[in-house]
Amino acid sequence: MRFVAGEAEAGRRLDAALAQLAGVARSQAARWIEEGRVRVDGAPARASLRVAAGSVVEASPRAPEPLAAVAEEIPLAILYEDADLVVIDKPAGLVVHPAPGHARGTLVNALLHHCRDLAGIGGVLRPGIVHRLDRGTSGVLVAAKNDAAHAALAAQFKQHSIERVYLALVRGTPGAEAGRVERAIGRHPRDRKRMSVRTRAGRAAATDWRVVRRYPRSGVALLEVRPATGRTHQIRVHLASSGLPIVADPVYGRGGERLGLERPALHAAVLGFSHPTTGERMRFEAPLPADFRAALDAAARRERAT
Repeated sequence: MRFVAGEAEAGRRLDAALAQLAGVARSQAARWIEEGRVRVDGAPARASLRVAAGSVVEASPRAPEPLAAVAEEIPLAILYEDADLVVIDKPAGLVVHPAPGHARGTLVNALLHHCRDLAGIGGVLRPGIVHRLDRGTSGVLVAAKNDAAHAALAAQFKQHSIERVYLALVRGTPGAEAGRVERAIGRHPRDRKRMSVRTRAGRAAATDWRVVRRYPRSGVALLEVRPATGRTHQIRVHLASSGLPIVADPVYGRGGERLGLERPALHAAVLGFSHPTTGERMRFEAPLPADFRAALDAAARRERAT
């Protein structure tokens, strides 16, 4: 894309001028600039550059993401399946649905291969997905196999009638044996990829926790966590804001003890809900994965050392 700035763009910031010239949102123009895909008069430029009349602005956007996810043969650890839903033990590292930078190799791609008639349920890029776990989080996740099941499960999540229990290994010393965090969560005021409790436009959020075991020599503790709401990154943000960041969390708990972990020490251990067709109450558990168990074993060995 090649444009020559006119008087209308003269003196404006590059991101604003490019948005006007290319007919896109300013945030999209800013993203192109941040990715190094924009040049002004042949040289890379920052979003804050003031454009001069007659300057040549060139942009090379990424190719558009595919409009629909494709089926891929990816192994799944299935805990339960029937005509309405499938319950999966998601491994850490698996992205739930396609997004920029992750068009392939996601849980959705795997589900489309496993459930041949899943396409379109809940949206072309998130078929069957009712809720999500962060890429680094392991554990139980349910997906719907038809529209009626999707609507019924989504309603339960909205009503907060779903039972969700997580295990989190955190840095720090909890000041009590149990607690509740009630802080609104919204986008970080300076880093839009992060969430924060320091926001003016946050949504109400509550998280309950209790100590399962303390490991004083490692300076960590294992918590059982029950989120009462379902905000993005809620557990990670709430615990970090309470001085108990999750071990090995690269966003909200940088530095400190890792105990050999390469991903946040957060595991969705239990998921309970009413079956969307029969109404039967169902409860599923996912065992701790090997890396999480190894971290706990390492901490336990330190406690036994003399």
